[in-house]
Amino acid sequence: MKTFKIFFLMTLLAATVANGQTTGGDKPTIVFVHGIWADGSCFSSQIEALQAKGYQVMSVQNEVVSIDADAAKVQNVIDMIKGKVILVGHSWGGMVITKAGNDPKVVGLVYLAAYAPESGESLLDVSANAPQTELTKYLVPSDGSVFISEEGVKKVFAQDLDAKKQSLIYATQVSATHTVFEDKSGEPAWKHKPSWYVVAQNDKTIHPDLERFMSKRMKAKTIEIPSSHVMMLARPADVLKVIEEAAKQ
Repeated sequence: MKTFKIFFLMTLLAATVANGQTTGGDKPTIVFVHGIWADGSCFSSQIEALQAKGYQVMSVQNEVVSIDADAAKVQNVIDMIKGKVILVGHSWGGMVITKAGNDPKVVGLVYLAAYAPESGESLLDVSANAPQTELTKYLVPSDGSVFISEEGVKKVFAQDLDAKKQSLIYATQVSATHTVFEDKSGEPAWKHKPSWYVVAQNDKTIHPDLERFMSKRMKAKTIEIPSSHVMMLARPADVLKVIEEAAKQ
């Protein structure tokens, strides 16, 4: 009887996951991929709005250990989904969707102040194409991981949010394994998938000129908004508009 109950529960779980990821009509599933010093909940505003409009949505919880490892987590989510997928990457998440976006189900890529590497480029490589920001002044190494300080959240990461939200970001941040900054990208999905790029004009984490360089190189549809690096929190409606545009292509 115990064996039967376990089998029944596993079967029920598998069916629930499969059915839960079936998109309604022709709507694609929107998959969010967060960056360093954020987590999957940073897209809560967009997730709730999209769900209210009938979209299936997933937000991947990256460990930020390597492009391959994080892309594999995204791939696990894509494999669950029936139908088309739009990938939305913020910051480091751009490195991840550039690889994971090669899956045939992915029909569009949305980069939010995100890294968009060429083949063989690392985060540090692509960053050399524009002036550096003051971000490195606020990084805190700890046993192979890199955190951002509370002061850094307030001054260069989320300077246009209120103090309560800044404190929440600091408390829930996902640190980066120090090696990710030199991790090399593979063949970029943006070369053969429709892409959107949202430039954060007031970004003090990634220089806005670097964002413009990457979006131009990608030939992405580019939108600029007056925002800090965490645009999905600072300008949620503007970000939602771009995602919906990509979803309705």
